[in-house]
Amino acid sequence: MWRRIRTNRAFQVAAGTTFASYFKLVARTTRFVIEPADIYDSIDDELPVIMTFWHGQHFLTPFIMKPHHKAKVLISRHADAEINAIAAHKLGVETIRGSGATSRHDFHRKGAVSATYGMLDALEEGWNVAMTADVPKIAKRVGLGVVTIARYSGRPIFPIAMATRNHIRLKSWDRASLNLPFGPGAAVVGEPVRVARDVDEEGLEAARALLQQRLDDVTHRAEALARREAAHGTGADGAGAA
Repeated sequence: MWRRIRTNRAFQVAAGTTFASYFKLVARTTRFVIEPADIYDSIDDELPVIMTFWHGQHFLTPFIMKPHHKAKVLISRHADAEINAIAAHKLGVETIRGSGATSRHDFHRKGAVSATYGMLDALEEGWNVAMTADVPKIAKRVGLGVVTIARYSGRPIFPIAMATRNHIRLKSWDRASLNLPFGPGAAVVGEPVRVARDVDEEGLEAARALLQQRLDDVTHRAEALARREAAHGTGADGAGAA
C-alpha cells in the first residue's frame, strides 16, 4: 500500500509542497546566528562552489543561500526522493538526479555516472552544487564522491552545518534532525577544502579525511551555538528564505 501511495504523483506533489512550506516556516521563525559573520562577502569571490553537509542535517540548507546564489542539489532517483526533489524546486533549488554508490554495480544502477557529469557541467556553467557528503547508508562518514567532484571541477568544497535548538532526532539510518520552528539556530560554514587535479589516491584520501574533520567541526559548532543562543535568549537573523 505504501509503495503505491509514495509513487502516486498527486501524493508526491502534495507532500513536497507541504515540506517546502513547513521548512519556510521554520526558517522564518528561527533566530539564526551565522558564523563566520562575513561569509557572504568572502564566498562570493569563490563562486561557483560545492556545498556539502551531512544527510539528515540538510533540511534548512536552501535558506543559507542569497537570491543570487543559484544552485543545483544532488537528489537520488529513489521514489521517496521524488518528494525531496519537488520540495527543492518549491524552494528555488534545481536538481540533479542520481546518488553515490558503494559498488561498481550500484555506480551505474543509481545513476552515479550521469550525476557526476551533471554536477561537473553545472559547475562549469556557473551553478553552485550542493550534495550530502555521507557514504550511502553510512551516516557521517565522508565518501570519495564529493572530493572527486572537487578534483575534476577545480572548485572548492565548503562544509556547512545548520542546527536549531528545537528539533526532533529521528530514528532513521542518518539520525536525521527534524528542525522545529520558533527558536534559536545557527549556520556555520567551514574553511574550504581544495583538491588538486593531479592528486594521487593517497592525496584524495587525505582530502576526504580533511573534509570529514571539517564537517564534524562545523556540525559540533552549529549545535553548540544553537544551544548557546537558547541560553542567552538572543539570536541574529541571518539566513534568508529561498
